[in-house]
Amino acid sequence: MSARLNAHGQPVGHPLPDWTARPAPARVTLDGRFCRVEPLDVDRHADDLYAAYALAADGRDWTYLTVGPFDGPAAHRAYLAKTARTDDPLHYAVVDLRSGRAVGTLALMRQDPANGVVEVGSVTFSPLLKRTAVSTEAQFLLMSYVFDELGHRRYEWKCDTLNAPSRKAALRLGFTFEGVFRQAVVYKGRNRDTAWYSVIDAEWPQVGKALREWLAPDNFDADGRQRRSLSAVRASGGPAGS
Repeated sequence: MSARLNAHGQPVGHPLPDWTARPAPARVTLDGRFCRVEPLDVDRHADDLYAAYALAADGRDWTYLTVGPFDGPAAHRAYLAKTARTDDPLHYAVVDLRSGRAVGTLALMRQDPANGVVEVGSVTFSPLLKRTAVSTEAQFLLMSYVFDELGHRRYEWKCDTLNAPSRKAALRLGFTFEGVFRQAVVYKGRNRDTAWYSVIDAEWPQVGKALREWLAPDNFDADGRQRRSLSAVRASGGPAGS
Protein backbone atom coordinates (compact mmCIF):
# COMPACT_ATOMS: atom_id res chain seq x y z
CA MET A 1 0.00 0.00 0.00
CA SER A 2 1.45 3.36 -0.99
CA ALA A 3 2.16 5.87 1.78
CA ARG A 4 0.09 9.02 2.17
CA LEU A 5 2.21 12.09 1.58
CA ASN A 6 1.72 15.59 2.90
CA ALA A 7 2.46 18.78 0.97
CA HIS A 8 6.17 18.39 1.81
CA GLY A 9 6.32 14.87 0.39
CA GLN A 10 6.56 13.30 3.87
CA PRO A 11 4.68 10.08 4.70
CA VAL A 12 1.90 10.65 7.24
CA GLY A 13 -0.82 8.61 8.94
CA HIS A 14 -4.28 8.23 7.43
CA PRO A 15 -6.57 11.17 8.19
CA LEU A 16 -9.33 11.12 10.81
CA PRO A 17 -11.35 14.20 9.86
CA ASP A 18 -14.41 13.24 11.93
CA TRP A 19 -12.58 12.16 15.08
CA THR A 20 -13.67 13.68 18.38
CA ALA A 21 -12.68 12.84 21.94
CA ARG A 22 -14.53 9.85 23.36
CA PRO A 23 -16.45 9.73 26.65
CA ALA A 24 -14.45 8.51 29.63
CA PRO A 25 -15.51 5.20 31.19
CA ALA A 26 -18.31 5.58 33.71
CA ARG A 27 -19.70 3.72 36.70
CA VAL A 28 -22.04 1.58 34.64
CA THR A 29 -23.48 -1.89 35.20
CA LEU A 30 -22.98 -4.40 32.39
CA ASP A 31 -25.24 -7.43 32.32
CA GLY A 32 -24.30 -10.76 30.75
CA ARG A 33 -25.60 -14.31 30.76
CA PHE A 34 -23.09 -15.61 33.30
CA CYS A 35 -22.14 -12.48 35.23
CA ARG A 36 -22.75 -8.85 35.96
CA VAL A 37 -19.95 -6.28 35.95
CA GLU A 38 -20.76 -3.40 38.27
CA PRO A 39 -18.94 -0.53 39.98
CA LEU A 40 -16.88 -1.71 42.94
CA ASP A 41 -18.63 -0.99 46.23
CA VAL A 42 -16.90 -1.89 49.47
CA ASP A 43 -20.12 -2.51 51.43
CA ARG A 44 -21.61 -4.78 48.78
CA HIS A 45 -18.50 -6.61 47.64
CA ALA A 46 -15.74 -6.68 50.28
CA ASP A 47 -16.90 -9.73 52.23
CA ASP A 48 -17.62 -11.78 49.10
CA LEU A 49 -14.28 -10.91 47.54
CA TYR A 50 -12.21 -11.67 50.61
CA ALA A 51 -13.95 -15.04 51.03
CA ALA A 52 -13.40 -15.85 47.35
CA TYR A 53 -9.70 -14.93 47.43
CA ALA A 54 -9.25 -16.95 50.66
CA LEU A 55 -10.09 -20.11 48.71
CA ALA A 56 -6.65 -19.99 47.08
CA ALA A 57 -4.13 -22.46 48.48
CA ASP A 58 -1.38 -19.84 48.72
CA GLY A 59 -0.51 -16.26 47.77
CA ARG A 60 0.68 -16.84 44.23
CA ASP A 61 -2.27 -15.02 42.68
CA TRP A 62 -0.89 -11.76 44.12
CA THR A 63 2.69 -12.15 42.85
CA TYR A 64 2.29 -10.01 39.72
CA LEU A 65 -0.13 -7.49 41.23
CA THR A 66 1.10 -4.26 42.80
CA VAL A 67 -0.84 -5.04 46.01
CA GLY A 68 -1.52 -8.03 48.25
CA PRO A 69 -1.70 -10.52 49.69
CA PHE A 70 -3.50 -8.93 52.61
CA ASP A 71 -3.07 -9.76 56.30
CA GLY A 72 -6.80 -10.08 56.88
CA PRO A 73 -10.27 -8.85 55.94
CA ALA A 74 -9.76 -5.43 57.54
CA ALA A 75 -6.66 -4.68 55.45
CA HIS A 76 -8.38 -5.89 52.31
CA ARG A 77 -11.50 -3.82 53.04
CA ALA A 78 -9.36 -0.71 53.57
CA TYR A 79 -7.72 -1.27 50.18
CA LEU A 80 -11.09 -1.71 48.47
CA ALA A 81 -12.48 1.40 50.15
CA LYS A 82 -9.62 3.41 48.70
CA THR A 83 -9.77 1.95 45.19
CA ALA A 84 -13.55 2.20 44.94
CA ARG A 85 -13.27 5.99 45.11
CA THR A 86 -10.92 6.47 42.15
CA ASP A 87 -12.08 7.34 38.64
CA ASP A 88 -8.81 6.23 37.01
CA PRO A 89 -8.35 3.38 37.61
CA LEU A 90 -12.09 2.78 37.63
CA HIS A 91 -12.65 -0.54 39.38
CA TYR A 92 -15.51 -2.95 38.73
CA ALA A 93 -16.62 -6.08 40.58
CA VAL A 94 -17.53 -9.26 38.73
CA VAL A 95 -20.68 -10.85 40.19
CA ASP A 96 -21.43 -14.49 39.38
CA LEU A 97 -25.13 -14.62 38.55
CA ARG A 98 -25.49 -18.19 39.84
CA SER A 99 -24.37 -17.35 43.36
CA GLY A 100 -25.03 -13.62 43.38
CA ARG A 101 -21.58 -13.12 44.90
CA ALA A 102 -18.65 -10.99 43.80
CA VAL A 103 -15.80 -13.27 42.70
CA GLY A 104 -13.22 -10.85 41.29
CA THR A 105 -12.42 -7.34 40.12
CA LEU A 106 -10.88 -5.56 37.15
CA ALA A 107 -10.43 -1.94 36.14
CA LEU A 108 -10.38 0.48 33.23
CA MET A 109 -7.27 2.55 33.67
CA ARG A 110 -4.74 4.88 32.00
CA GLN A 111 -7.74 6.46 30.36
CA ASP A 112 -7.03 8.69 27.35
CA PRO A 113 -10.41 9.85 25.99
CA ALA A 114 -8.80 12.42 23.68
CA ASN A 115 -7.16 9.61 21.73
CA GLY A 116 -9.75 6.91 22.42
CA VAL A 117 -7.40 4.64 24.36
CA VAL A 118 -7.96 2.74 27.60
CA GLU A 119 -6.29 -0.19 29.38
CA VAL A 120 -7.89 -3.07 31.23
CA GLY A 121 -5.85 -3.84 34.33
CA SER A 122 -5.76 -4.70 38.03
CA VAL A 123 -7.36 -8.00 37.04
CA THR A 124 -7.84 -9.82 40.35
CA PHE A 125 -9.75 -13.05 39.76
CA SER A 126 -10.42 -15.52 42.56
CA PRO A 127 -10.34 -19.32 42.20
CA LEU A 128 -14.12 -19.16 41.70
CA LEU A 129 -13.60 -17.09 38.57
CA LYS A 130 -10.44 -18.27 36.86
CA ARG A 131 -10.80 -20.50 33.79
CA THR A 132 -14.59 -20.10 33.71
CA ALA A 133 -17.11 -18.70 31.26
CA VAL A 134 -17.74 -15.98 33.83
CA SER A 135 -14.18 -14.68 33.51
CA THR A 136 -14.34 -14.61 29.71
CA GLU A 137 -17.72 -12.88 29.73
CA ALA A 138 -16.53 -10.25 32.22
CA GLN A 139 -13.66 -9.36 29.88
CA PHE A 140 -16.00 -9.34 26.87
CA LEU A 141 -18.52 -7.06 28.60
CA LEU A 142 -15.87 -4.43 29.30
CA MET A 143 -14.38 -4.70 25.79
CA SER A 144 -17.83 -4.31 24.23
CA TYR A 145 -18.55 -1.31 26.47
CA VAL A 146 -15.33 0.42 25.43
CA PHE A 147 -15.66 -0.22 21.69
CA ASP A 148 -19.41 -0.38 21.05
CA GLU A 149 -20.68 2.20 23.54
CA LEU A 150 -17.77 4.58 24.10
CA GLY A 151 -16.36 4.32 20.57
CA HIS A 152 -12.70 4.01 21.57
CA ARG A 153 -9.99 3.14 19.04
CA ARG A 154 -7.64 1.09 21.18
CA TYR A 155 -7.96 -1.28 24.16
CA GLU A 156 -4.75 -2.24 25.95
CA TRP A 157 -3.54 -5.10 28.13
CA LYS A 158 -0.19 -4.88 29.92
CA CYS A 159 1.54 -7.29 32.28
CA ASP A 160 4.88 -8.40 33.66
CA THR A 161 6.70 -10.29 30.93
CA LEU A 162 7.23 -13.11 33.45
CA ASN A 163 3.47 -13.47 34.09
CA ALA A 164 2.82 -16.38 31.74
CA PRO A 165 -0.89 -16.87 32.65
CA SER A 166 -1.66 -13.22 31.92
CA ARG A 167 0.16 -13.32 28.60
CA LYS A 168 -1.69 -16.49 27.62
CA ALA A 169 -5.04 -14.94 28.60
CA ALA A 170 -4.40 -11.86 26.46
CA LEU A 171 -3.73 -13.95 23.37
CA ARG A 172 -6.71 -16.21 24.06
CA LEU A 173 -9.03 -13.20 24.22
CA GLY A 174 -7.79 -11.90 20.86
CA PHE A 175 -5.22 -9.27 21.83
CA THR A 176 -2.17 -8.76 19.63
CA PHE A 177 1.30 -8.75 21.20
CA GLU A 178 3.10 -5.50 20.45
CA GLY A 179 6.42 -5.80 22.27
CA VAL A 180 8.20 -5.30 25.59
CA PHE A 181 8.98 -2.07 27.44
CA ARG A 182 12.17 -2.88 29.32
CA GLN A 183 12.54 -1.72 32.94
CA ALA A 184 9.17 -0.01 32.72
CA VAL A 185 7.99 -0.39 36.32
CA VAL A 186 9.32 -0.94 39.83
CA TYR A 187 6.87 -2.79 42.09
CA LYS A 188 7.18 -4.79 45.29
CA GLY A 189 10.88 -3.89 45.28
CA ARG A 190 11.68 -5.50 41.95
CA ASN A 191 11.90 -4.68 38.26
CA ARG A 192 9.12 -5.25 35.75
CA ASP A 193 9.64 -5.50 32.03
CA THR A 194 6.16 -4.88 30.64
CA ALA A 195 4.57 -6.84 27.79
CA TRP A 196 2.11 -4.77 25.74
CA TYR A 197 -0.97 -6.14 23.96
CA SER A 198 -3.89 -4.42 22.26
CA VAL A 199 -7.09 -4.76 20.31
CA ILE A 200 -7.90 -1.86 17.95
CA ASP A 201 -11.26 -0.83 16.59
CA ALA A 202 -10.62 -2.35 13.14
CA GLU A 203 -10.03 -5.73 14.81
CA TRP A 204 -12.89 -5.57 17.28
CA PRO A 205 -15.67 -6.83 14.95
CA GLN A 206 -13.85 -10.14 14.44
CA VAL A 207 -12.56 -10.39 18.02
CA GLY A 208 -16.00 -9.58 19.41
CA LYS A 209 -17.72 -12.01 17.03
CA ALA A 210 -15.53 -14.89 18.23
CA LEU A 211 -16.18 -14.05 21.88
CA ARG A 212 -19.95 -13.83 21.34
CA GLU A 213 -19.97 -17.17 19.52
CA TRP A 214 -17.94 -18.83 22.26
CA LEU A 215 -20.24 -17.44 24.97
CA ALA A 216 -23.43 -18.50 23.12
CA PRO A 217 -25.65 -21.06 24.91
CA ASP A 218 -25.22 -23.67 22.17
CA ASN A 219 -21.46 -23.76 22.81
CA PHE A 220 -21.99 -25.35 26.23
CA ASP A 221 -23.35 -28.78 27.10
CA ALA A 222 -25.81 -29.57 29.88
CA ASP A 223 -22.96 -29.65 32.42
CA GLY A 224 -21.63 -26.26 31.35
CA ARG A 225 -18.59 -27.61 29.49
CA GLN A 226 -17.53 -25.82 26.31
CA ARG A 227 -18.11 -27.64 23.03
CA ARG A 228 -15.48 -25.61 21.13
CA SER A 229 -12.54 -23.67 22.53
CA LEU A 230 -12.25 -19.96 21.85
CA SER A 231 -9.23 -20.59 19.64
CA ALA A 232 -11.26 -23.09 17.59
CA VAL A 233 -14.14 -20.63 17.26
CA ARG A 234 -11.73 -17.92 16.14
CA ALA A 235 -10.02 -20.22 13.63
CA SER A 236 -13.33 -21.16 12.05
CA GLY A 237 -14.31 -17.54 11.58
CA GLY A 238 -11.16 -16.14 10.01
CA PRO A 239 -8.27 -14.24 11.53
CA ALA A 240 -8.86 -12.12 14.61
CA GLY A 241 -6.07 -11.22 16.93
CA SER A 242 -3.53 -13.88 17.77
